[in-house]
Amino acid sequence: MTESSSPSGVLNRHFVKLRQHPFWEKSNWKWRIALWAGALLVALAAIVFAKASVLAYALFLQLLHYNKWLPLLLTPLVFALLAWITEGRFSVVRGSGIPQVIAALRIKNHEFQNKTLLLPAAIGKMLLTLVALTVGASIGREGPTVYVGAGIFYWIGKRFGFNDPKLASRFILAGGAAGIAAAFNTPLAGVMFAIEELADGFEYRLSGLLLTAVIIGGVVSLGIMGNYAYFGKVQASLMLNQAWLAVLATGIVCGLAGGLFARLIILNQNGLSTHIVRCRARAPILFAAGCGLILAVLGIFSDSSIYGTGYDQARAFVQNAAQTPAESFGLLKMLANIVSYWSNIPGGIFSPSLAVGAGLGHNIAYFLPQVPPSAVVLLGMSAYLSGVTGAPLTSTVIAIELTDNQDMVIPIMAACLLGRAAASLFSPVPVYKAFANRIMKEFEQQH
Repeated sequence: MTESSSPSGVLNRHFVKLRQHPFWEKSNWKWRIALWAGALLVALAAIVFAKASVLAYALFLQLLHYNKWLPLLLTPLVFALLAWITEGRFSVVRGSGIPQVIAALRIKNHEFQNKTLLLPAAIGKMLLTLVALTVGASIGREGPTVYVGAGIFYWIGKRFGFNDPKLASRFILAGGAAGIAAAFNTPLAGVMFAIEELADGFEYRLSGLLLTAVIIGGVVSLGIMGNYAYFGKVQASLMLNQAWLAVLATGIVCGLAGGLFARLIILNQNGLSTHIVRCRARAPILFAAGCGLILAVLGIFSDSSIYGTGYDQARAFVQNAAQTPAESFGLLKMLANIVSYWSNIPGGIFSPSLAVGAGLGHNIAYFLPQVPPSAVVLLGMSAYLSGVTGAPLTSTVIAIELTDNQDMVIPIMAACLLGRAAASLFSPVPVYKAFANRIMKEFEQQH
């Protein structure tokens, strides 16, 4: 028996082949470590942001308890301050941040990506969003969390030497997905959001980078926060003879409302939108103060229910425990979301949209007495979010994961698809892509 054919020789050959496997290559481990570090940091940032958002809004509630008229003075002043801070070179921190992430994925240009996703800008967006919540702004933290996740991953990628814009796009996509997954504590929604909203090229839509980032972020979030649903376990279910009518009603009404909201915040250059755009361009600080004043007035009319993210109100509606002025909440919250977004302050639209949809679903439930109210609320919330974002699959998964409800998958999906179709009458282009297209157009004009 020769040495090469002996058992020890065979083992040596297998050992050499194993050492030469791409798994052990330094470049691959460099990639993995960057990925793991980025996912860990995004999850931790999302958790800190979520906790800080709750504290910020709790501070605002204490101010309201002290004097319910205080927002008439405080909210316009802080809105004006935020508009002043985000002027010029700091304009990148305005809004939700998701359009900037989409634009950075589409424009594979190092200079543009570096300018759009600066780590200081991500930190600034978090801090300013918290400031806005302390004065009752009707905004969410999910969009900013997506931006923060993309910014952290982009920064990590550069630190590890992945400077090629195409490679950077993979990190940006993974960071955005990890951000939405950690923000809602919904891993599947993170993957669906990346596929449906962020990703543009199929070659990296379902990459291991994306899935691993979401899994690691989800594990960290579950380890710290626990396995829970934001809205608690919702036991709602629908019989087949009830489902079709509830789906039609919520899909059409809430979808149209979501499309109208998207149309109003996109501010296309026509009619009323032209006047609003001109007013904001001429005096952005004064315009933001006016938006803050309108928000405060809406707060008085709504018994202070329209302030903040709307999580508490949405949870109360789906759990059949609403204490807010239910008849007018959906409409007033929608108006609050509009003026908050018009002001150009940092903040997202995800969670406020869930609250509006829940309020509208609660109204629709009055006309469907034979259908469980919580089921109609859940359908309305899903359809409205789908109409706003133009992402029916993401909206379906978010609704299911937020309520830990598996019984209504088909009705929710049907309502989301119908809601998106109805919304397209007002807003053919999904809201995030419409804003991203503007950013890309500005870049093309400058180059």
